Amino acid sequence: MLSRVADSIYWLNRYIERAENVARFIDVNLNLILDLPSGVPPQWKPLIAVTGDIEQFDHNYSEVNSENVIQFLCFDSNYDNSIISCLQKARENARSIREVISSEMWEEVNSFYLAIKEASAASSFGTLPKLFSRVKMASHRFAGIMDATMSHNEGWQFGQMGRLLERADKTTRILDVKYFLLLPSAEWVGTPLDRIQWIALLKSASAYEMYRKCQHHITPGSVAEFLILDRAFPRSIHFCLWQTQQCLHEITQTPPGHWCNGAERALGKLCSQLSYLTIEDIVQSGLHEFLNQMQSSIYQVGNEIHHTFFALGDSQRALSNQSSNNLQLQSTSNTQASSA
Repeated sequence: MLSRVADSIYWLNRYIERAENVARFIDVNLNLILDLPSGVPPQWKPLIAVTGDIEQFDHNYSEVNSENVIQFLCFDSNYDNSIISCLQKARENARSIREVISSEMWEEVNSFYLAIKEASAASSFGTLPKLFSRVKMASHRFAGIMDATMSHNEGWQFGQMGRLLERADKTTRILDVKYFLLLPSAEWVGTPLDRIQWIALLKSASAYEMYRKCQHHITPGSVAEFLILDRAFPRSIHFCLWQTQQCLHEITQTPPGHWCNGAERALGKLCSQLSYLTIEDIVQSGLHEFLNQMQSSIYQVGNEIHHTFFALGDSQRALSNQSSNNLQLQSTSNTQASSA
């Protein structure tokens, strides 16, 4: 498979998963506001903290309020991680590989983007719950259509890796944000407000119902354990990274327990670490420190995947562009060769 094609399938899935996650965060926060006691201010800044783009928000918006945050995260085309921007880039990636993906996949991505573009032009905040529900269902439909209509070959495996890594990254972020930013004071720890916010966090990861099926009480330790270490829940960090490792080995045909490139080595180390951890180990070392390290490790895995599978395409395209320039500008060919 061409590295350009693998790259496009990988990012097509990452962008759609990212748009769904953003929609879920905002939807849950809108519902959380209705449950907060009087006198407790709505929490909008943590939603920006989840993305890691507070500086960009502060540069473009004067105040952290519901209108600005929703505009920034949903409809701001100048912000790369807004829902509209993610879907635009997903659509462009899908357009570039229409000969590889199924027509049903392209139709779903295209209609998904056009629906959000129409909502963005309307700028109506009164229908946000319906819009977020539509985003979440469209993302689920795309995953199902891809699973049912695309051959489970290398391209499908790259798409799965993109979706799973994005999920793992967002789970680490929402846990970290809850730990540091959601409570206005340490005095609220253990109170009904604390419980409401842990429930909101579970819902942000679509984990509330599955959590309650195996746990009868909402406690910080059990919630963190479920979202980090559970081996069966499809949005836990451990499950996502383990499944990503399976996809990677399917692509390279490397036997389990072995590695032949930096991506397999980085991911193997991470999965091995999670396999032998307990929640007590994590709490003892510090939940925030653990989540920071996990975010860095996931970022490293993404970089290794890029350098192992996609960077080759970048260099090939660069060489192709250089050859074209050489044909047009023979007088500068030696300079280009030496700078390359």
